[in-house]
Amino acid sequence: MDATYDAWAGPTVGELGELVVLDRITSRLPAGSPLVGPGDDCAVVAAPDGRFVVTTDMMVHGPDFRWAWSSPEDVGWKAAATNLSDVAAMGAAPSGLVIALAAPQDTPVAVLEGIADGFRLAVDALAPGCGVVGGDLSTSATFTVAVTAFGDLGGRAPVLRSGARVGDVVAVSGELGRAARGLARLFRDGVDAQGEPDRAATVASGADADPDVDRQRRPVPPIGDGPLAAVAGATAMLDLSDGLAIDAGRLARASRVTLDLDADAPLDEVALHGGEDHGLLATFPTEAALPDGFRRIGVVRDRGDGDLLRAGSPVPTTGWDPYADWDGAAG
Repeated sequence: MDATYDAWAGPTVGELGELVVLDRITSRLPAGSPLVGPGDDCAVVAAPDGRFVVTTDMMVHGPDFRWAWSSPEDVGWKAAATNLSDVAAMGAAPSGLVIALAAPQDTPVAVLEGIADGFRLAVDALAPGCGVVGGDLSTSATFTVAVTAFGDLGGRAPVLRSGARVGDVVAVSGELGRAARGLARLFRDGVDAQGEPDRAATVASGADADPDVDRQRRPVPPIGDGPLAAVAGATAMLDLSDGLAIDAGRLARASRVTLDLDADAPLDEVALHGGEDHGLLATFPTEAALPDGFRRIGVVRDRGDGDLLRAGSPVPTTGWDPYADWDGAAG
């Protein structure tokens, strides 16, 4: 058995086979209310207004999570949360998830069951009524979780990144910087003498009980605030997955504007450039009342001095980039 799985005992996926493993996973997942659920070649999900939003995202062992730092429940929770947040960023309510897992043959089935439990816990907490409507299992040398999420716009227009207008208020909902502080703590205190991720060091240092570490492993995006922003007239919105600065730059370029952050907005370097909190960044007309959960951090200006400013001075639009920032380690 691979050393990364030493905390979870029991039969492996290779020993039990696909059908048995699927049965053990499916029984733990949130069902939701699809017209046709798991068991056929496709699920059938209602699209009440004739449209749906769809997104997909992967979590790969190494660049996206480490078994030394995360439990299977953590991995399931995070995989659900990151996709639910993308749906919310379009102003939609999540309606269904499809999950594909690729696991090494020596993976204990308990690991996959724990991931299923994490999905159930996240959906129950963040998007009640959403369900897992299908998926697939395969084998791979690298553990991979791929999720596709669907959402209902409820008759509203989708909120795009490209709609910000000069004079709009820039606002955020959710936490900024906690996940990045948690990750920094893990890289500092959750490693062995060679600097490799290590479960024993994580526990012994107290990092395992750090609330910021918990937010890194189980982000709590404000899913319900996405539809609220749409109703309130949000002109543009996106999920803050890679950090406020880099994601604000994306919104600014898509809208062909400049975002100017207020000088007194409570944004330190970690809040600006740390990722994985999965809050929402949105712009609203000046006359609109910000919906509960959102707080002002700036204003939209004419395209001119760059994508992102703070009190008129340029801010680097940097953040998480898996191609540039992953060190190649797994752990």
